[in-house]
Amino acid sequence: MTPAARLQATIELMHEVDSVPRPADAVVSVWFRARRYIGNTDRGQILELLYALLRHHARLGWWLARHGREDKPRNRLLAWLTLKEGRTPDQIKRLFDGGRFAPAILTDHEHALLVKLQGSTIDHPGMPEEVRLECPSWAADPLRRRFKEAFSQEMAALLTPAPLDLRVNPIKSTREAMLGALKDLGLRAQPSALAPFGIRVQERPSLASLPMLKHGEVEIQDEGSQLVAMLVDARPGERVVDFCAGAGGKTLAIAAQMNNKGHVVACDVMEGRLKRGAERFRQAGLHNIQTRLLASETDRWIKRHKGGFDRVLVDAPCSGTGTWRRNPDARWRAPEEQGLDKLVSLQARILASAARLVKPGGRLVYATCSMLSEENEEQVSAFLPAHPAFRAVPLREVAPQLTSSAHSDYLSLTPARNDTDGFFAAVMQREAVSPPGGG
Repeated sequence: MTPAARLQATIELMHEVDSVPRPADAVVSVWFRARRYIGNTDRGQILELLYALLRHHARLGWWLARHGREDKPRNRLLAWLTLKEGRTPDQIKRLFDGGRFAPAILTDHEHALLVKLQGSTIDHPGMPEEVRLECPSWAADPLRRRFKEAFSQEMAALLTPAPLDLRVNPIKSTREAMLGALKDLGLRAQPSALAPFGIRVQERPSLASLPMLKHGEVEIQDEGSQLVAMLVDARPGERVVDFCAGAGGKTLAIAAQMNNKGHVVACDVMEGRLKRGAERFRQAGLHNIQTRLLASETDRWIKRHKGGFDRVLVDAPCSGTGTWRRNPDARWRAPEEQGLDKLVSLQARILASAARLVKPGGRLVYATCSMLSEENEEQVSAFLPAHPAFRAVPLREVAPQLTSSAHSDYLSLTPARNDTDGFFAAVMQREAVSPPGGG
């Protein structure tokens, strides 16, 4: 593809991301599947530009509003080319020439915008802090309360591209073997800092070029997510529930911990996610996993299996603030304040219902990929008094190697401190004998 054709493809893909009410990565996947003629190199450059635009959404919108222009994909790209790439109006005009596969010819109105923007950069001293840091208004106050003087540092870290982390499947390979295989592919990779089966790849290769992904020897999984699964500490022969399994990333890690022995139930309310997960389980060579579609967080299945599991993971649906560098569009799709309240209420119901599955002496792990205290520490603080059969187990007891990443007794990871996605996890244990009226 020519440079102009890549720009036009980016505009079209941005329109798709804006108009389809699904996460950008899902939209991108469908869009490229319908355009298999686009090669890996061009695909990579289009994606790089798309995600750069998504990470600068608020700032580009601020500049367009400042000059009375509509915030739409073509205008965003024009502003980007001027403010971030430093191109002149004449250089941009040569790309927007109306040729085959190229963007339409610049209008006089668009040319005037480029002239006004010339000489400026993406940041401006007149920008509000929330705009400069790409922080949506609904999350600004909760995140300021959470991070206090570190707010700017944490928000800035969320604007950087996320690393590519892999988790080795010990059923099929070893970390040493996979590090060697990646080196043979010409990739720079190193063991993750904390996750025992993790690998961080320095480049951004085409995933289709990684045969170990196709063979189920590795899975793509952020190091923080791997650590959450590690806290479940599932043992061979145990009975385990991943209550909000989604497409099964943590389920895979848990089942591998158990060396394919015992029984793991992957639950979710979305049938499509469970079907995708089932395919991943087969590819990974894991046979100790059963999927269970739930009608809701209070499905009858829960009552029938009350107290029947050694370990229960509740990776609750959340605002996803910890994943913003990986999913930059998510910050603009997240709930407004009223929606956040509803989400917090749903999390509490899910946690209370899933807790019924834990047998005496068993472990309950509550986790989110959020960095908001309302979804994390405050949920646990509300749960424990209402369910006196459970006690919080300090991180130093269950994973002393992670105590440097602890916030009080809980795992608390952030991109700025740990170079992982933002994650929270609390480990709780059900007492061997429940007190009268226990939850």
